[in-house]
Amino acid sequence: MNKENPLLAEVRDRLASKERSLLSPLACLSQEGIRRIQEEREGYRQPFAKDADRILHSKAYTRYIDKTQVFSLIDNDHITHRVLHVQLVSRIARTAGRFLGLNEDLIEAIALGHDIGHPPFGHEGEHILDRLCRDHGLPGFRHNIQSVYFLDRIERKGKGWNLSLQVLDGILCHDGEANHTRLVPKRSRKKDFAHFDQLLAKNAFQLKNKKSLMPMTLEGCLVRLADTVAYIGRDIEDAIELQLIKRQEIPAACAEILGRSNGTIVQTLVSDLITNNLHIYNEQHNEHADYIGLSKEIGSALLELKKFNYEKIYRNPLFKPDFKRIHSCYEQLFAFYLDQLVRDEPPSKRPRKLAQQPEGSGKHPERSFWHSMPVTYLNNQKPAALVRDYLAGMTDNFFLHQATLLGCDVPEKRCIVN
Repeated sequence: MNKENPLLAEVRDRLASKERSLLSPLACLSQEGIRRIQEEREGYRQPFAKDADRILHSKAYTRYIDKTQVFSLIDNDHITHRVLHVQLVSRIARTAGRFLGLNEDLIEAIALGHDIGHPPFGHEGEHILDRLCRDHGLPGFRHNIQSVYFLDRIERKGKGWNLSLQVLDGILCHDGEANHTRLVPKRSRKKDFAHFDQLLAKNAFQLKNKKSLMPMTLEGCLVRLADTVAYIGRDIEDAIELQLIKRQEIPAACAEILGRSNGTIVQTLVSDLITNNLHIYNEQHNEHADYIGLSKEIGSALLELKKFNYEKIYRNPLFKPDFKRIHSCYEQLFAFYLDQLVRDEPPSKRPRKLAQQPEGSGKHPERSFWHSMPVTYLNNQKPAALVRDYLAGMTDNFFLHQATLLGCDVPEKRCIVN
């Protein structure tokens, strides 16, 4: 029953041979995938394809469906959520990767998993949780690091998904987006999990060091660039839908080069990514060809458009009308869960019910996440780290539900239809 089907194994081997003949010499071949734990049965899927499937089947990926991308507390079905964003990143990066001879399975796995660590309410939630972590003796919070924690240490009751090193590296190093429009992979990085774990721990404590985190593969670099390509125009469309900006406000110089609609912007940027990087497909593996980036004109226009987005959208006070209450909800939930953990017995003997319910409430916030985790995880984590992991994994709606049960002043969703 556990024997490998020889016909499927033969097809898999042919696919590996096809990779070697068709992909760029600079691509990361599937056979190069390194796992923390060697698996006895390979199955019919190649390693990075298997990783993409594992991420898709993770509980954390399922929760993407109700995670804020940019706009929170909006009752409008046409606004982008995190689940759509990662699919757009995957599609854009795979399209460019196909033309450049890069590994599409590796690209897809990195893209699908790169934002899994985002807490409720997007980057605003990330800032709040970062402050709370620091206040409670933790090194701080970054969603890229939390993404690795979820997939490698927390999912499957603490066993993790045993994803390939190259996938976890791309997820860890995706942050930084297109602040640099030309990226060079850090191939000198040691390709083993001992070094990766050191890198993860180092960057958990050096939170301002993310610009130096560069992926070890060109596939990871491409996903990092595609992240910005996927959101830059889409966020503009969402802001127009919500009447925060008007299309004619897009800077004329940016519109002339990139376009005024998301479709045109994506078309322009992806076309430039392909045409400006054909050296990857055509040339041999050498230091002069080992990079990926946008042309100078397109890259400069993209950075200008990012400035526009930050000024008119991301830092627009009209975009954050209820975040003071979200801040308060985060603080109260963090304090409540931490208090319950401190009151309880040692982790290995923790009861399945909370030690105390809020006064005047027939219900109480849940913490079923901890109850599903093994004793080793509970015993090896500080109480504040357990609270961090639980809050970071929540969807927006579950967070609001828990805050309501606690008696917090919870904001209501606003219905905005253009």
